[in-house]
Amino acid sequence: MRMTREKTVVQLTYLPKVFPVNCYLVEEAEGLTLVDAALPNNVNAILRAAEQLGKPITRIVLTHAHADHIGSLDGLKERLPNAQVFISKRDARLLSGDHTLDPNESSLPIRGGLPKNVRTKPDVLLVDGDRVGSLLAVAAPGHTPGSMAFLDTRNDILIVGDAFQTRAGVAVSGQIKLLFPFPAMATWDKQTSLETARRLRDLKPSLLAAGHGNMVLQPKRLLDRAIATAERSLVK
Repeated sequence: MRMTREKTVVQLTYLPKVFPVNCYLVEEAEGLTLVDAALPNNVNAILRAAEQLGKPITRIVLTHAHADHIGSLDGLKERLPNAQVFISKRDARLLSGDHTLDPNESSLPIRGGLPKNVRTKPDVLLVDGDRVGSLLAVAAPGHTPGSMAFLDTRNDILIVGDAFQTRAGVAVSGQIKLLFPFPAMATWDKQTSLETARRLRDLKPSLLAAGHGNMVLQPKRLLDRAIATAERSLVK
């Protein structure tokens, strides 16, 4: 996996030139927080990256429960039995195989690679405003009902899962980029995604770190453009 560092955050990318799947190591004083767990065959690469940084992975935090974000979860938990696992209270249901929708949620079907037979049970169920070390948990529904983003409060780096993509250009979840349409195809509710995108932009991130594509420094202009595109698309 390719390693790219920006301050306290290291992006790990599997197949960066073909089909980039990202996860992130966030450095804390006492260890590392892994944000997302990529694909099942990425266990060893993630552990090697942690070894290179010289600190143990003490937490595994999931932005949402799609298969390309929780793929190596069981394998990592076997190797790191003391690492705590965090996911939103809402997407914990997806992780367990429950695909039902709440009465107040859009009736659109939940899309994407939904997990099957995941053995690992989360230790902590997150809600908006919770803290995980230096990370602030921010509710970011739309791609899935319980998606979350994580803001590093030390430097305003924002890890967004699939609330945005940066591969083939910055886009709000649900907006198709022809050269990389897959996050859009896996999005549950485009209108909710747009509302989330506005909220994340208002956090004024110094860097945007998405599940697919390179990290983007000073992303305000590109976020504004992506949100405007999504707004035009939804009024057609």
